[in-house]
Amino acid sequence: MNIFSEAARLEEQNRPFALAQIVDSRGSTPRHCGQMLVRDDGSIVGTIGGGMVERRVIDEALDALHDKSSRMFHGRMARTGSDAVGSDCGGAMSVYISVHGLRPRLVLIGAGHVNRAIAHCAALLGFTISVADIYPESLNPDHFPPLTELLHAENFSLAVDKLAIQANNFVLIATNNQDREALDKLVTQPTAWLGLLASRRKVQVFLRQLRENGVTEEQIARLHAPVGYNIGAETPNEIAISVLAEILQVKNQAPGGLMMASESPAQPVRVVIRGAGDIATGVAMRLWHAGFKVIMLEVEKPTVIRCTVAFAQAVFDGETTVEGVTARRTSSVNEALSVADNGEIPVLVDPLCESLHELQPGCVVDAILAKENLGTHCNLAPSVIALGPGFCAGKDCHAVIETNRGHWLGQVIYQGCAQENTGIPGNIMGHTAKRVIRAPGPGVMRSRVKLGDIVNEGDVIATVGEHEIIAPLGGMVRGLLNDGLVVDSGFKISDIDPRGANADYTSVSDKARAIGGGVLEALMTLMNQRIKQQKKQLTVV
Repeated sequence: MNIFSEAARLEEQNRPFALAQIVDSRGSTPRHCGQMLVRDDGSIVGTIGGGMVERRVIDEALDALHDKSSRMFHGRMARTGSDAVGSDCGGAMSVYISVHGLRPRLVLIGAGHVNRAIAHCAALLGFTISVADIYPESLNPDHFPPLTELLHAENFSLAVDKLAIQANNFVLIATNNQDREALDKLVTQPTAWLGLLASRRKVQVFLRQLRENGVTEEQIARLHAPVGYNIGAETPNEIAISVLAEILQVKNQAPGGLMMASESPAQPVRVVIRGAGDIATGVAMRLWHAGFKVIMLEVEKPTVIRCTVAFAQAVFDGETTVEGVTARRTSSVNEALSVADNGEIPVLVDPLCESLHELQPGCVVDAILAKENLGTHCNLAPSVIALGPGFCAGKDCHAVIETNRGHWLGQVIYQGCAQENTGIPGNIMGHTAKRVIRAPGPGVMRSRVKLGDIVNEGDVIATVGEHEIIAPLGGMVRGLLNDGLVVDSGFKISDIDPRGANADYTSVSDKARAIGGGVLEALMTLMNQRIKQQKKQLTVV
C-alpha cells in the first residue's frame, strides 16, 4: 500500500494519522532514510527499519496524535543512557513525527440561510461539517459544500442523538423556532464550543428557563449567546464571518480584539474593583459585558451574604459563576492577568491594593461599601470611581456613584458627595429592617438552611455561637453568610425576601445593575475627557 494514497484516504475520512520521517541518521542504524504512516489504532504503512526504534517511534506517534501536536524524536541504538531505545546497533536516529487528519468538526443545528453561509466559509477554513434539520427540503446538497454530512430527523432532539457529538466538536444552534429543544439536549453535553444564534431578549428568556429547569451555572457558562462578533452583520454571509471569528478565537485560544488596539497604551481597558460583594459584582458584570478586563480585590474571608450573586464566593470555592460569567480565585498578579485574558474575572486576595503597581489599571473602582474611605485616592489610577457615602468626588476620587435607593440611584457625581447612609434596607412588601437578620451576639456562623430555601416565621435558620437565629418572617432565604465565619454582635448574617418563591436569588439585583450602569457611564465620561484633553494639548503643541 502506498503511504501517500493511504494518507489521502485518511484525510478524506478525517481520520487522524501521523507521518514519521527520518531526518538524521548517524552510525549503525536500521535505515538511513525512510517514511512510515501510523494510524490512530497503531497500525502502520511503510517502515523506518523495524526493531526497537520503530516500536518507540510508533508509541511516540500515538502520543503525538493524542496531544494533537507534532514532535521530534531522538533515539540512540543503545541499552542505557539518554534517548536509549534498547538495542545494540550503536548508531543514532532523529525522526520528525507530523500529525495530520485532525480537521475540527463543526456541527450546525438547522439548515437555514445563515448556517448554509457558515458551512461554505467553514469548509474553506478546514472544518469538517455536519448539518441537521427536520425539513428534508432544507438539506439539499446543492446548498452546502462537498462532503458535508447532511442528516434529517423527525425532531431536533433525535437529530442531536444521531449526530454523536463529541467533546471536541464546535456546535451552533440556528433553527427557525426549535432552538430551545436543541439547546436542552446540548447545554449539558461537553463541547469545544456551543453557540446560539438568537437575540439578546431570547437568550435572557432561555437562560432563565434553563436555571428553572435545574441546569447548573457551570453548564450555562459554556453557552456562547448571543453568538458572534459585533461587526454590524446583517446578511447571512456577514453573520457567518461574525460567528466564525468567535469560533476561531476559541479554537486557536486567542485573546481576540483589534490587532491595532492590542498595542495601544491610550485605552485603559483594565479595571480593578476593590471588593467583590453583590453590588461590586453588578458593577463587574456591566464593565465585563462592555469589553473591559476586570480584576477584583478582596479580603481573605469576605463577609458577603448574597453568595450566589457575589464573585467574592470564588475566594471560598475557587470559582463561581453569576449569570454565565465566571470568576476565579487567583494567587498572583500573573495568574490574575492570565485569567482576565481568558475572558474570566480574577479575584485576588489583596485588601491593601499592593498589586496595583503591577496591574497598572486604567481605572480603580472602590466598591467595598464600607461607608468610609479605606485608602482610595485619585492617584491609584487615571480614573478612580467610588460607590456611596464616605467619598468626595474631586478630592478622594474622580467620580462618586449614588447608592441610596430612590430617584438618584446610580447618579454620577463629579463634584461633591453621595447621600448619607440611611441605615434602612430597601422596602419589599412593606418590610425593611425586619427582613435583614443580624447576629444577636458574637460567635461562629453555622447555617441550618440554604440560599433559595423557603422558610416560615419562627424557623431556625442558623446558629451563632450558642444563639439560635429565628426567621422573623416567612419568605425566601436570599442572603446567608458563609459557614465558619466569626461574627460580632449586630453583624448582618442573612436576608429573607418576603416574596417567597417569586424572589430571585440567582441574578444580579436591580440596585446593583443601576450602580453598575453609573460606574460604566462615569468611566466612559472620564476616558473621553482625557482623550479630549490630550488632543487639545497636541493642538497647542
